[in-house]
Amino acid sequence: MSFVQPVTLHLHGLRLEPLGLEHEDGLRAAAADGQLWKLRVTSVPEPHNTRAYIETALQQRRDGNRLAFAVIDEGNDRVLGSTSYHDILPAVRRVEIGYTWYARSVQRSHVNTTCKLLLLSHAFETLNCNVVGWRTDIYNHASQRAIERLGAKKDGVIRGNALRRDGTIRDTVMYSLHHGEWPDVRAHLLHLLELHPPAT
Repeated sequence: MSFVQPVTLHLHGLRLEPLGLEHEDGLRAAAADGQLWKLRVTSVPEPHNTRAYIETALQQRRDGNRLAFAVIDEGNDRVLGSTSYHDILPAVRRVEIGYTWYARSVQRSHVNTTCKLLLLSHAFETLNCNVVGWRTDIYNHASQRAIERLGAKKDGVIRGNALRRDGTIRDTVMYSLHHGEWPDVRAHLLHLLELHPPAT
């Protein structure tokens, strides 16, 4: 059994709940907000693949490799996107955060910062992780900037290790944050939310 178990997390009007088939319609609508599946460097499902995307995530959860969440606006129960713990390594108490995407209408809002605060707090303070990691396509510069703004350290580039949705082979940029670095990053995330508070 994985040390990462299904859990629901709440903060600032957002709810992260384990992704399930009941989120299919909401997830499809969130992806349609900006036609996000057309982006070459993301994992957003095409509309007709939404159910398969969720079923894959559920199988990965059963295998102990991934815990996917639906990101929910608690004010109206709208699905805003998805994010996950993945590449879960119990022996060294390491998880990665990824498979993250949001409807275009909530990008550049408090949503991503709040989700990262929830996931990192749970990882370091409840799961007692030693390390939290991220990985992203070498051409996904927006993702790299977002990860670096968190305070994560760039570990390096793994060349030619994954396929993109268009069949090309990607290089992957790896980042990590250690347990001892978490207090400063937590303070930074809280400060960002003070500067850009959730809409009321």
